[in-house]
Amino acid sequence: MSIFSNKPKVAPVQVSGDGSPAENNTPRVEKTDEEWRQELTPEEYRVLRQAGTERPYTGEYWDTHTAGVYKCRACGVELFTSKEKFDSHCGWPSFWAPLADGTVRYIHDRTMGMDRVEVRCASCDSHLGHVFEGEGYGTPTDQRFCINSVSLTLVSADDAAK
Repeated sequence: MSIFSNKPKVAPVQVSGDGSPAENNTPRVEKTDEEWRQELTPEEYRVLRQAGTERPYTGEYWDTHTAGVYKCRACGVELFTSKEKFDSHCGWPSFWAPLADGTVRYIHDRTMGMDRVEVRCASCDSHLGHVFEGEGYGTPTDQRFCINSVSLTLVSADDAAK
């Protein structure tokens, strides 16, 4: 997906459990700030709800190669798969595309003296990380979705099959 034109370079397709294409019926999750504080750990709250960033090379998934689906830690919606994950050596999990169109949303982020594109869960509006384009990684989209591990929960393919 080209972030600036908002048109997919490679259109990811969400599939249902039987492998057929599925409609993207991402529900909208709305909770009060107090509800989020009760459900999330302090670190999860800082990253997901206050757009914080975990330190590089400290997160649970930055160097994980387990096959499976990565869900939003706040609301549980499926966001990325291990098929799109790649080793960028940046210290955070990196993906070249989200699971399906509409699972994430993009916000122009000009904080901290930088010009970036923030990635948020389209379902619950939680901060996931940032996406960068044109870094030369040789991925199908030439994009790097740099996502905080604490924003994700990995459901391994083995666990999903049970």
